[in-house]
Amino acid sequence: MNPTDIANQAAALAERAQALAATAKTLAVTHVAPVAAAADPFLFLLTIFLLACFVGYYVVWNVTPALHSPLMGVTNAISSVIVVGAILAAGTADNAMARIFGFLAVTLAAVNIFGGFLVTRRMLAMFQIKKKG
Repeated sequence: MNPTDIANQAAALAERAQALAATAKTLAVTHVAPVAAAADPFLFLLTIFLLACFVGYYVVWNVTPALHSPLMGVTNAISSVIVVGAILAAGTADNAMARIFGFLAVTLAAVNIFGGFLVTRRMLAMFQIKKKG
């Protein structure tokens, strides 16, 4: 196969993808948008939250033990970013409720970080004294 044939096939695939995207957009506008607009926003968001909980549960419990420590390390890094963002949000808030939610976010993210270190036993390794001999 020469490069010209590959380029022609790629162009044909790109045209088909654009046609499919246009069809999907038309279907979304005509079928999904009226249903989403008719639904109560709270119920709509609650459904998304509950589906995310189920997906998260099955994803976390199906992780092999070999991948657990690296994934906990990434989770701790994400939580540390959340702590920084929550501190900034709580510190610059004018509303008392925003400060309370910022404090709760800092507290829960800190608990998540500490729990991740505790589960992976990294915290215990940091404080253990090496024996001589």
